[in-house]
Amino acid sequence: MRITIAGTGYVGLTTAVLLAYIGHDVTGVDIDERKLELLNEGKSPIHEAGIEPLLISLGSRLHFTNDLRAAAREADIIMIAVGTPEKMNGEADTQYVEAAARTVAEGMVEGRAYTIVVKSTVPIGTNRRVAHVIQRTLDESGKAVRFAVASNPEFLREGLALYDSFYPDRIVIGAEDELAVDMLSRMYRPILEQTFDPPDVIPRREGYGLPPLITTDAISAEMIKYAANAYLALKISFMNEIAGLAEKVGADITEVARGIGLDTRIGPRYLAAGLGWGGSCFPKDTAALLAVGREYHYEMPIVEAARTVNVLNRTRILEKMQSLLKGVRGRTIAVLGLAFKPDTDDIRESPSIAIIKMLIERGAHVRVHDPLAMERAKDAFSASEQAEITFSSTPYEAAEGAEALLLATEWKMYKELDLDGLKKRMRIPVMIDGRNIYDPEKLRAMGWIYTGVGR
Repeated sequence: MRITIAGTGYVGLTTAVLLAYIGHDVTGVDIDERKLELLNEGKSPIHEAGIEPLLISLGSRLHFTNDLRAAAREADIIMIAVGTPEKMNGEADTQYVEAAARTVAEGMVEGRAYTIVVKSTVPIGTNRRVAHVIQRTLDESGKAVRFAVASNPEFLREGLALYDSFYPDRIVIGAEDELAVDMLSRMYRPILEQTFDPPDVIPRREGYGLPPLITTDAISAEMIKYAANAYLALKISFMNEIAGLAEKVGADITEVARGIGLDTRIGPRYLAAGLGWGGSCFPKDTAALLAVGREYHYEMPIVEAARTVNVLNRTRILEKMQSLLKGVRGRTIAVLGLAFKPDTDDIRESPSIAIIKMLIERGAHVRVHDPLAMERAKDAFSASEQAEITFSSTPYEAAEGAEALLLATEWKMYKELDLDGLKKRMRIPVMIDGRNIYDPEKLRAMGWIYTGVGR
């Protein structure tokens, strides 16, 4: 099949690589010339495990261009995977989705049938809107073209987006038109049947079964995406709230999580207490879901509470630090980890960034380290904030002379640190383990003043 994908961010690029790998002819489209330069050189503008070796290996099956109109003309399937940034009122902004839909319609030619797929995370009803925009554009140009619009939400984890693409938990198609369902079923057949040879850089895990295909209406597909992300955010916020009570009563939240995670109705994933969630999906999607609720005069207090708990959690970490140090003004604080999670350089809505800003506001100087996100993080701070931050080349350099250390992102390298050597570089050996990756008894025996989350 000939497939065009508008947008080469996390979703668009990983989808393009996947579809080209399983045998389709794919064209990725973007307006960012620097990004296109990198892609045409076989370099990825995003950090994602295994993506560059695959980009190089795909050869002529994957092309990149800035001309969406031309790329849409000869395509069988056109995917829209552009950004939907958050508006001031929390709604997802669909102007880029609609602009892509208009351009796609301008490129369509009579006598061909097209399937347009909305891959972006969009407000409920956007697929109807996209169909309207395309039809109106076609009418204005006097073209009679057969097309169908489908919702095909993504469920990708940053850092594991390629793995989730090749070996998904499920594939969801939302469409009323059988053309769209048939085309997408055919497109995904190698994934649904797992008939492809797994790439060396993204091996199939032992025991992985065939992913189910869910076909439904577009509204339900759009809701599935929002509901999934909201529920995962709820699980994390719930455990962080329970962690606060665990500290009060003397329980260990890691033991609590282990105990409840063995219940098959709950499951073990997304039960780790810590600094809370960030990134591009959970904050934006929960805000958008609340905005949809307001549009229909429907209150969603549980989702609202999950967002509130997530913000409060960062404040509680700062309060712990204030209590341990008897104030942070004039103190030097080391922070390990700037990305919102490990294995990515994404700092969007990162709890670490928010806490660093609060520390600076309270008069602290901050020494930071992250194995991947240092350069991106610099753009998150104002000039006056940067004056109070030392960007360190190693975790040990960040700890030099520090009076407290906050472990903010659970990078593998931080789990393997020489903790005794780290402690010797610090002025006061205070450890705030924001991800509960260390053994409290071991650290206290080494002379650390240790505190975690819910422990």
